[in-house]
Amino acid sequence: MSKRDGFEPGVPCWIDTWQPDADAAVAFYTALFGWDAAEAPLDDAQVRHVMLSIDGREVAGIGWRPDGEGPDLPTAWGTYIQVADLDANVGAATGAGGRLVMGPIDSLDGGRIALLADPGGAVFGVWQLGEHGGARVINEPGAWAMSVLNSDDTDAARAFYAAVFGWTWDPFPLGEHEGTLFRLPGYVGGEAEQPVPRDVVAVMAPAFGRSAGWVVNFWVEDADAVAAAAPGLGGRVVHGPFDSGITRDAVLADPAGAVFSVSTAPSLG
Repeated sequence: MSKRDGFEPGVPCWIDTWQPDADAAVAFYTALFGWDAAEAPLDDAQVRHVMLSIDGREVAGIGWRPDGEGPDLPTAWGTYIQVADLDANVGAATGAGGRLVMGPIDSLDGGRIALLADPGGAVFGVWQLGEHGGARVINEPGAWAMSVLNSDDTDAARAFYAAVFGWTWDPFPLGEHEGTLFRLPGYVGGEAEQPVPRDVVAVMAPAFGRSAGWVVNFWVEDADAVAAAAPGLGGRVVHGPFDSGITRDAVLADPAGAVFSVSTAPSLG
């Protein structure tokens, strides 16, 4: 299991989704991925946050707040990027053509969080970590593997994320189109017991006319089986399953419409 106890600044570190019905979302994802769920204690009784885990190690979160509270955002999965100085990154983002959506606010673990939007409108989070170290399992069946930015303005997105996080990029063929591998120079990560190079921190793909946004991807043992199970749990299949040339993939939506993708883990496909 790819266990983590922290991330380097500039690396995506956490995912969560704020839902209109937290109980329905928890029921869907625990059944689909086999996650365990535990309510996080909060001072505000009007807000709920559920931590999802595999073998006691957190993989994601589900939140709920009353209608009209917080920013007006569609129900979606959010990606958070670890930063060493949140105020500096917020300033860099707004200076590079992005906008502040929410925050900065204190997080539950003593850290600080802000939501930002890039020039194309894609929303993401920045998190100056406190006691919580982010996702504690990645790149395993049932766990988060990658976040993908869907954007049709490649040049603007490359320039923005380079200015905010220092990411460099390499193009790669994506069918008849071009994708982008975002990299953090000099980053070395992996399992704590045996670190390995892992400098690809995110991927960008064309949005094909859809709204720009970040989409999360989970590894699973069988993408076809997960796609077949989703409608019976209240979700739906958006696209696929299909062969990407590397993995077997499907794009799904949960009962509230939050879109995510699943891929048969490369070691299992």
